[in-house]
Amino acid sequence: MTLVILAAGMGSRFGGLKQIEPIDEYGHFIIDYSIYDAIREGFTKVVFIIKRENYDIFRETIGKRIEKKIEVEYVFQEIDNLPEGYSVPEGRIKPWGTAHAILCAKDKVDENFAIINADDFYGRDAYHVISKFMKNNNTHDNILRYAMAGYKVKNTLTENGSVKRGVCEEENGYLTNIIECKVEKVGSEIIATPLEGSNSFKVLEDAPVSMNMFAFTKDIFKYLEEGFPLFLDKHKEDIDTCEYLIPSVVFEEIENKIATVEVLKTNAIWQGITYKEDKEKVVKEIKKLVDNNEYPKDLWK
Repeated sequence: MTLVILAAGMGSRFGGLKQIEPIDEYGHFIIDYSIYDAIREGFTKVVFIIKRENYDIFRETIGKRIEKKIEVEYVFQEIDNLPEGYSVPEGRIKPWGTAHAILCAKDKVDENFAIINADDFYGRDAYHVISKFMKNNNTHDNILRYAMAGYKVKNTLTENGSVKRGVCEEENGYLTNIIECKVEKVGSEIIATPLEGSNSFKVLEDAPVSMNMFAFTKDIFKYLEEGFPLFLDKHKEDIDTCEYLIPSVVFEEIENKIATVEVLKTNAIWQGITYKEDKEKVVKEIKKLVDNNEYPKDLWK
């Protein structure tokens, strides 16, 4: 099994390469814990999707110390990686989004794979439920079987402000919709405000949210490749800012009955540095896990 790590949009929220900030006294980063959890749940290859200019620092700080434990590949998400006949529009600076990032990795992934964000601590249980699904995943009736780790929203919040979360709607354990929202705790309630501008609504503490941890079959590359030029044609009016995103692609596949997405419930507690002030809490929580022998002090010894 392959783990694809999205790390091209690094550190935009508070400056610096936050994936490459130590979060314990042994010099580990959040991404070290992600890879450690993946290895012990049976993953044998990791593909980093990064900016070309960050290759040296990624290889020196992370790549070299895990290369003896797992196969490692690097993919560059570049703005000019476009279908034949298309060119980078004037004024376009940012990458083309998460679906484009995965498409960039198609030549390095030849099996079923999972994706995660580089700057999120997902917790071992999330890797367990995803890997269990992947090991038993077979396509039936020409329907592609995908899955998503469904976190309880209460386990994904920060005390330092709002966070962006995909609030999930499901039926019989399968995803029917993801509403991209700004989510925050207001008093004793959790309030979600859709990014597209509709009215805010209350969310139950145990409501499932997406943290961008999906399991895909390699068939998705064909769909991404066919869909990207259609996406570019559709977004001529906002071509300098639009993003080709995984949730949008997945919903097209669900609506067209090409794929299903099973929501895999997890009790894992997310940790992440959305705001600079979050780092102290992340350091404390990971230290607790190490002190409880859930992780060794030296992950790569």
